Amino acid sequence: MQLEAQAQEKPVTLAPAAGAEPDAAKGDESLIEDIRLLGRLLGDAVREHEGAAAFERIETIRRLSVAASRNGDAEADRNLDALLRALTAEEARTVIRAFSYFSHLANIAEDLHPLQQRARAQASGTGAFAGAPSLAATFAHLRKAAVGAGKIAQALAHGWISPVLTAHPTEVRRKSLLDAEHAIFKLLAAREHMRGKAERAQNEMQLRARVSQLWQTELLRHSRLTVRDEIENTLSYYRSTFLREIPRLYADIEQRLEGLRVPPFLRMGAWVGGDRDGNPNVTAESLSTAMRMQCETVLRFYLVEVHELGAELSISRRYAGCTKALEELAARSGDDNPHRDDEPYRRALIGVYSRLAGTLEKLTGGQAARHAVAPGEPYANSWALLADLVTIDESLRVHQSEVIATQRLEPLIRAVEVFGFHLATLDLRQSSDRHEETIAELLKIARIVDDYAALPEIEKQQLLMRLLSDPRPARLPSATYSERATSELTIIERAREMRQLYGDEAIRHYIISHTETVSDLLEVLLLQKECGLMRGTLDPRDAQSVIADLIIVPLFETIDDLRNAAPIMREFYALPGILKLVVNSGGQQDVMLGYSDSNKDGGILTSIWELYHASTALAEFFASLTNVTLRLFHGRGGTVGRGGGPSYDAILAQPPGTVNGQIRLTEQGEVIAAKYGNPQIGHVNLELLVAATLEATLLSEHKTPPPEFLEAAEELSQAGMAAYRGLVYGTEGFVDFFFSSTPISEIASLNIGSRPASRKPSRRIEDLRAIPWSFSWAQARVALPGWHGFGSAIAHFIEKDEKPRLELLRRMSQEWPFFRALLSNIDMILSKTDMSIAHHYAGLVEDKALSARIFGMIEAEHARANEALEKILGSKERLADNPTLARSLRHRFPYIAPLNYLQVELIRRHRAGERGEDIREGILMSINGVAAGLRNTG
Repeated sequence: MQLEAQAQEKPVTLAPAAGAEPDAAKGDESLIEDIRLLGRLLGDAVREHEGAAAFERIETIRRLSVAASRNGDAEADRNLDALLRALTAEEARTVIRAFSYFSHLANIAEDLHPLQQRARAQASGTGAFAGAPSLAATFAHLRKAAVGAGKIAQALAHGWISPVLTAHPTEVRRKSLLDAEHAIFKLLAAREHMRGKAERAQNEMQLRARVSQLWQTELLRHSRLTVRDEIENTLSYYRSTFLREIPRLYADIEQRLEGLRVPPFLRMGAWVGGDRDGNPNVTAESLSTAMRMQCETVLRFYLVEVHELGAELSISRRYAGCTKALEELAARSGDDNPHRDDEPYRRALIGVYSRLAGTLEKLTGGQAARHAVAPGEPYANSWALLADLVTIDESLRVHQSEVIATQRLEPLIRAVEVFGFHLATLDLRQSSDRHEETIAELLKIARIVDDYAALPEIEKQQLLMRLLSDPRPARLPSATYSERATSELTIIERAREMRQLYGDEAIRHYIISHTETVSDLLEVLLLQKECGLMRGTLDPRDAQSVIADLIIVPLFETIDDLRNAAPIMREFYALPGILKLVVNSGGQQDVMLGYSDSNKDGGILTSIWELYHASTALAEFFASLTNVTLRLFHGRGGTVGRGGGPSYDAILAQPPGTVNGQIRLTEQGEVIAAKYGNPQIGHVNLELLVAATLEATLLSEHKTPPPEFLEAAEELSQAGMAAYRGLVYGTEGFVDFFFSSTPISEIASLNIGSRPASRKPSRRIEDLRAIPWSFSWAQARVALPGWHGFGSAIAHFIEKDEKPRLELLRRMSQEWPFFRALLSNIDMILSKTDMSIAHHYAGLVEDKALSARIFGMIEAEHARANEALEKILGSKERLADNPTLARSLRHRFPYIAPLNYLQVELIRRHRAGERGEDIREGILMSINGVAAGLRNTG
């Protein structure tokens, strides 16, 4: 941590000390220097605020942990364990804070370093650095493949790329800390261009102040997040990143397309405020709140931009003319100030501002900050605002001010095209069993059927199709329905109102969790009909005009659900009137695939393989339909066990023909902050989404992998699932082991989200949400969902005939992007496991025989997984092909280990009955610190 190393020591950082690894650390000098600086400033803050004794204690722990972790010093490990066990709860809390904050600070430096490398490479004209993926590299690949600008523009014109920020936070940092970290990032970035000693000294003083502020800021929330808090947290990423960086990305793309303009294809999605699956706190009111807050965020952004444009466009009619349309727009502004009589652009923008202020007041109840004239007539929709901005833009271009229009007005025009008045498309999501329950109540009260839920599937379908073909409602206006049914109906009705207020793109998708049958889809269609979101019926007489406002999006989650995905969609589209309904409603069919629950159900190998299978089968089916476009929605989480890993690689690993310019994917947990909290990093990550989608669409070879590859993957999947389910669902006492040996109970009390950790009040693994399942294993340094079953599968596969089968696996890793990405993710997650630390967690299990038995099974499979990777990849070292990440992790681990050890010790005390705020907060802070150190844990 370099909390001031002792005089005889080399300074310790997360990166190697100068000269320690000259080849491995080549080019990392600035990173090393920045980490040392931040570590020193943190040490100074600890010493200043906590005293010399606390500082020395932390330094002793750091030195012992480095010796034990990096040098394998057994005596240092024993001394470290003894020292940590002897700490009081208050002392432990201070140690945890120090190591946690160091991880946060190290993350800042590591995030900055590649951006600086990238900037230096661009400045020198060498393009992207070290072969890293980038938009520039993708366009170079496209040029090499003779894919011209016109074809790229056409692909984007028919594309749809949408990162969706979800209400599943494992993000444990408070926004106050994020803001402080952003400030430190900017100060650190500025140092690269400073040459004078005085300037650098001043910068260091500012950094010192920010680090001191960080140390004195509360690390934890003391109350659980509400849905409104989650909405506000999510909106902060729009203010910091999306509203400005997405228009900049469009400008960059159009420059690379030789000036060809593309319609909006990159749009944001959201679940926060609309995802009520298992979250009783999401209601019609939270939906209204989310849409109002989204609208206010984007309108206030427009107001600021228009105000600044008005200040800048002081263009005089005497020196630059304007179009008749611009003169008319200025005349309608209501601005009669004689000082601006000769400034038509400024007057026009004052009128735009006035109407935006009226729009803000009408849609949100908010007031604009400035008023040259009173709030005017609200815009009916964002297209009306766009028309006014285009009028100004066209006038500027006609009158030799194209550079002003391009640099200043075009980004605002693009923002209005992309964000409208709604900011992001807010999805609705609910579980299929709640829909069935609501439909059953409607039909019972209407005396249509007494027990709908008990009907066989075919009878459900027949009944629902009859009701969808009947213009009469099944919902009785005078009837009284239960609170649960009323809640479901009210939120759908509220969605209709929100669409009328904020535009059709405000709410477009209705996601059905646990889709298992065709009736699950028909039930949501009937609910739309009953709540005014479906016009016309499925009766053949209405077939030409029937429309549903919301796309019905099945979510296939478990292994069985994924296997049934294509058959269910084929059966759904075979029903009379359904195809015409979808075509009339826009011709778009989204299908969501669940990475998290399929992994929890069948393990990493089977989850990824069945996702591949389902994607391929769905693409083949929808290719047979006319006028319907399939868009796969990937429900990815932060950790590998939940579909995590680099998005760029994940998109390129999709089966041929399944992307086609169309992709939605969830962004969750601390990954949101890591990828989009900083505007520069956010821009790069958005760039990579576009780059990967273009490559998967235009460069992917649309051919099936060799049969032997597919056969091998199927065999591996079966063996992997047997090994995984044998442990998780087939081993007596496993549930007790899991709940005792991980901080799952403590995580459930962490104020990281508005929803409970389990869907039902039980200890069944099936009912536990995938987020706390994966998060708990990551905290215990096992990361079991990301690798378990892989080693056994490989061992089973090669035992019959090792040499040719091993050669086949090596070919698969080299020639098949799907298998290569799978191995890369398993390699990465295994590099973050630590069985020696996990052994400490296993010690929390009171039944020592049970602990030894199950932990022994986990250790054996862990060894098999590492051995399997060694045989396929040819290296004993993890991350051999990613030395930068390997080096980072190697130097991080000594700073994470004390957090793990203290977490175990405090959990032991807490479960033994010791109480106190220091105990509770110490546990929760250690969870924060481990998550920060490992990064993709949620």
